Amino acid sequence: MTTLTEPAAVSCPKTGIALLHDPSLNKGTAFTTQERLALGLQGLLPPGVSTIEEQAGRVLKNVRARSTGLGKYIEMISLLDRNETLFYRVVLDNVEELMPIIYTPIVGAACQAYGHIFRRSRGVFITPEDRGRVAQVLANWPHRDVKVIVVTDGERILGLGDLGASGMGIPVGKLSLYTACAGVHPTQTLPVTLDVGTNNEDFLADPLYLGVKRRRLAGAAYDELVAEFMEAAQKAFPDVLIQFEDFANHNAFRLLETYKDRCCCFNDDIQGTAAVTLAGLLSAARVTGLPLSKQRVLFHGAGESAIGIGSLIVAALVAEGMPRAEAVKRCWFMDSKGLVESSRKDLQDHKKAFAHDHPPVRNLLTAVRELKPTALIGVSGKPNQFPPEIISEMVRLNPRPVIFALSNPTANAECTAEQAYLNSGGRAVFASGSPFDPVKLDGQTFVPGQANNAYVFPGIGLGAVVAGARRVSDEMFYEAARTLAACTTQADLAQGRLYPPLSQIREISARIATAVAKTAYDRGLADAPRPKDLEAAVRAAQYQPVYRRYA
Repeated sequence: MTTLTEPAAVSCPKTGIALLHDPSLNKGTAFTTQERLALGLQGLLPPGVSTIEEQAGRVLKNVRARSTGLGKYIEMISLLDRNETLFYRVVLDNVEELMPIIYTPIVGAACQAYGHIFRRSRGVFITPEDRGRVAQVLANWPHRDVKVIVVTDGERILGLGDLGASGMGIPVGKLSLYTACAGVHPTQTLPVTLDVGTNNEDFLADPLYLGVKRRRLAGAAYDELVAEFMEAAQKAFPDVLIQFEDFANHNAFRLLETYKDRCCCFNDDIQGTAAVTLAGLLSAARVTGLPLSKQRVLFHGAGESAIGIGSLIVAALVAEGMPRAEAVKRCWFMDSKGLVESSRKDLQDHKKAFAHDHPPVRNLLTAVRELKPTALIGVSGKPNQFPPEIISEMVRLNPRPVIFALSNPTANAECTAEQAYLNSGGRAVFASGSPFDPVKLDGQTFVPGQANNAYVFPGIGLGAVVAGARRVSDEMFYEAARTLAACTTQADLAQGRLYPPLSQIREISARIATAVAKTAYDRGLADAPRPKDLEAAVRAAQYQPVYRRYA
C-alpha cells in the first residue's frame, strides 16, 4: 500500500448535502466526528467513522464480488462520481488489478453500453448545435485551472468502431490514468466529446442512445467545429495540453498535422502508441541481441497507430545516426489490400512515405517469407491474424522473433500470449496491447508484457504541465520511450516482460515527466521558470490521494 503524507488542515468551501455530493471534497464515512459537527454533516452519515484504508477494503470487496468486468467498471466509475480521493487511492494501491477495469479492455464494453449504464454525467459534450457558443459551453465546467484535456469524436473507439457520444468513456478513462499513474490533479483534467453524430445504425435505432441522433458531420462544417473548440479551449484554459483520442484515420493525421505546431497537443493513438511500442522494441533488443538499427519491422495494419510507430522508429534511427532514407526502409506495412508498395495507386497520404519498391504481395504469410522481418507488429484491429504458420515462419527466420499483438480490446488481439509462446516453443519475444495471464511452458513461466499507453502518456502530460510546454515534440516521445525501456530490468526480461510492472507506474511516470520537461526546457519550448532540481519539482507536482483535514 502506498505511504502518503497527511496534509495540513484547510477550510472547506461547502457544507451539508452539497459537500457530500461534491466528489472532489467528499470523504464519505471518513469525516471525523468533529468535522461532521463543524460542516453540518451530523445525521447525514452513519455514525461509524472509517479510515481510508477501511473504505478501500470495502470498495475492493464490492468490486471483486461483481461477476462481470462491466459490473466491476460500474462499481469503480460510481466511486469516482462520489469520492475522487478514495477512487484514486484504491487505483494507485491496486493498479495492476484495476487498470484493466477502468481502462482497456473493459472500458470498451462500457462505451458500447454507455447509454444503458449511464449514472452521472462527467465531462463536456459539444455538438454541432453549439457552433458559435463553444466558449460558453466550456465556461460551464466548474474548474478553471484545467491543464489537460482529452478529446474524442467517438468515431474509432479502440477496435470497436463508431460509438458516437458513447465514446465519452475513453476521455474519462484516460484522464483517470493521468491522475492515478502520473499525479495530474483531478480538478486539472477535462474530458471532452465532440458529439458530431454517429453512423452506427444500432445506436441511431437505440432509444437509450444519449448522443445526437444524426449521421456524422463531415467536411468544412466538421473542421469549423473542431477549430472553434481548439481556439475556445486555449482561451478558457491557457497552457492546456490537448490530447486527441480515438479519431478515425481520415481525421486523426490531418488534425494532428494542423494543430501540432500551433498549440500543445498530441494524438495518443499515433504518438503515445508509438512511444510505448518503441520502448518495447528497445527492451526486446536486449533479449535478441539485435539493436534497433539491425531490425526489420513488418506491420500488419497501416492505420494511425502503425504509421505512428513506424515514424517514431525512423526518428529514433535517425537520432542514432542512420540516414533517413535507410531508416524508412526498415519499416514495412501490410494493409487490407496487401503490401504497401510503390506501384499502388490507392494509398492514403499517410502511407506513401513507407511505400517501398517491391512486387505486390497480397497475404501476410508471403510478406513474412519475402521480407524476412525480425519483428512482426500487429495493429490490424482484427483477431487471429497471427496463426501458427505465421509464428512458425517468424521462428524459422529468427532465433528470437519479436511478435507484438497490439490490437485492443483483448478479443481483437492478433494472437494470444499462449498462442505466441506455444507456437514458437517459447522463443517469441512477445507483447500485447491488452493484458494476458502468465503462460507455463516446459517448466518455465512467461509473463507477457503489455504495451499499454498508460506507461507513457500520463508522464508526458505531467512533464508538459510542469514545464508549461508550448508544444509536444517528436523528441519528447523518443525520450519517453528511452526512459521507459531503461526502467525495464534484467529480472523483468528474464520473465518475458518487456516493460516494468504497472505497480511501479508512479515512479515510471515521474521519470518520463522529468525527461519530457528537460527536453522542453532544453529546446526552448517551456514557459514555466526552470527549477533548480527538475526531478524534485516533478515529484512535488504529483497529486497524492489523501483526505484533507478540514479545520
